[in-house]
Amino acid sequence: MIESASFRSKRYALDHGGGHMPALGFGTLIPDAATTIRATRDALEAGYRHIDCAERYRNEREVGEALRTGLAAAGIAREDLFITTKMWNNNHRPERVEPAFDASRDRLGLDYLDLYLIHTPFAFRPGDEQDPRDENGNVIYDPGVTLLDTWRAMEALVDAGKCRAIGLSDILLDEVAPLYEAARIKPAVVQVEAHPYLPEAELLEFCKAKKIVFLAFAPLGHGIRPGPLEDPVIARIAMRTGKTPAQVLLAWAMQRGGALLTTPKTAARAKENFDVDALPQDAFDEINRIETRQRFNQVVNTGSGGFLTQR
Repeated sequence: MIESASFRSKRYALDHGGGHMPALGFGTLIPDAATTIRATRDALEAGYRHIDCAERYRNEREVGEALRTGLAAAGIAREDLFITTKMWNNNHRPERVEPAFDASRDRLGLDYLDLYLIHTPFAFRPGDEQDPRDENGNVIYDPGVTLLDTWRAMEALVDAGKCRAIGLSDILLDEVAPLYEAARIKPAVVQVEAHPYLPEAELLEFCKAKKIVFLAFAPLGHGIRPGPLEDPVIARIAMRTGKTPAQVLLAWAMQRGGALLTTPKTAARAKENFDVDALPQDAFDEINRIETRQRFNQVVNTGSGGFLTQR
């Protein structure tokens, strides 16, 4: 599945679907429109060719604008990019999946998408409201649709040639495994929060066994302090290797056999997060022995989408 040994050029061939996903990806969870455009352009200039978007982020148009101008300025072909977006929870009903996909693709201004993900396994009340709530402020879920129902509609997008691969996000192993067994087109990618404080080792091994790309978001612990960026083990390894704590964490994430996403908002940070080299084996093993356990994004438990901005 791995196509290159160099972290900056490593790409994963999608065994379930088509295309090659760069292991270093740029996530677009940025609330400000102007920052979204600037940061996406900076990411392209730094070398990122994997761009991760979402209907939920409400900035697909801005990402699309940055892609058009960035590609033209740098002479990059669309075929050199790997573009992902995600369907939000209010569109789980099968009849809503294709319209949601078309709307995202149109906002991005693209002819096709490389990867389309179910953003979370939770179905909300169908409609235009992303966060339907009752009079007590509780999310209104949709009991009339299963994750497999939604997946069947996702498979139809691949059959129609609208996207090359499909996958899952913000999901636990107990939900991935039965869907994998039932799916006609298997998930190509599973995107989850993962870092030394939340290694998701069982899910990682499942993905390796099933030839699914394990894609870590928040590999820096969402930049929250205290967190992995300030862990004394990470700090010691950074000093020893002449790398920053962020570069150490990103190297660990890739060295264990996965891909990753970060959201640098400045050109300097984009260059730092893209400059990732392998760690010495003893350093890698030392990180694996970190015992702190913490999840920073609770969406897998609540379905409410309490997203935090990534570094």
